[in-house]
Amino acid sequence: MDQIGTAELIDGKAFAARIRGDVASGVARLKGQGIVPGLAVVLVGEDPASEVYVRNKGIQTREAGMNSWEHKLPAETTQDALMAKVADLNADPAVHGILVQLPLPGHLDADAVINAIAPGKDVDGFHVLNVGLLGTGQKSMVPCTPLGCLMMLRDRLGDLSGLNAVVVGRSNIVGKPMAQLLLGDSCTVTIAHSRTKDLAELCRRADILVAAVGRPRMIPGDWIKPGATVIDVGINRIEEDGRTRLVGDVDFDSAARVAGAITPVPGGVGPMTIACLLANTLTACCRANGLPEPEGLTA
Repeated sequence: MDQIGTAELIDGKAFAARIRGDVASGVARLKGQGIVPGLAVVLVGEDPASEVYVRNKGIQTREAGMNSWEHKLPAETTQDALMAKVADLNADPAVHGILVQLPLPGHLDADAVINAIAPGKDVDGFHVLNVGLLGTGQKSMVPCTPLGCLMMLRDRLGDLSGLNAVVVGRSNIVGKPMAQLLLGDSCTVTIAHSRTKDLAELCRRADILVAAVGRPRMIPGDWIKPGATVIDVGINRIEEDGRTRLVGDVDFDSAARVAGAITPVPGGVGPMTIACLLANTLTACCRANGLPEPEGLTA
């Protein structure tokens, strides 16, 4: 971590590199037993951002020593055809993780597709069964972004027990599972959102503040408790001084003068997402083969 203002900068790039190294070591051990973890990604249509993301996933998957398959389907793919592809991947023993890249074209039912993935191969952690298992404190596949946030918090703070945590944002992808993970680590958790009354005062009581609401610089420094750890999940593209730049949901400059530690945007939470996808694929492979799960890579 580097020093920025009074806050320490939580370097997501460096942390993610560490996670990928741990994953690669775990993959190498499995290969010694004749087992190769495999991740299959399904991309429907030609969304440019999704294509870049899928390409990066493939590169990092192969760098970790895993098998990587990319299934690119045309935008006009029918629901039945997509469900058939998922069924094929469910039945393939070489595939341990399945990820259907979102968003899907509007004519497709994303929930039905996600819930057709075998729960043990659902490395995104979006299947309704995994959501239920996480919510009841049982072994599940955990969504990648919240898992990465939890890893960074544990690394920074150690034992999270008894800390006040506020999660600003209630999405199924980040806000809700993040709250469940923090509860699992014995935090006192509040889920807030854009309609929360006196949001500023609520944020000021947080030892841990996770911002995942999707509004640029919504949270200023004077909403932050001195010394708090701030995890900014937001990635917002804005026009400023004639240039496009990425900013988080937290006003970084003012927050960094108050917080004890903070993630930057970009370079904070973002790199952890693919790293945790690789970790989940390794975990799924170990579970499928009845082997011990990798230490430090699960919730």
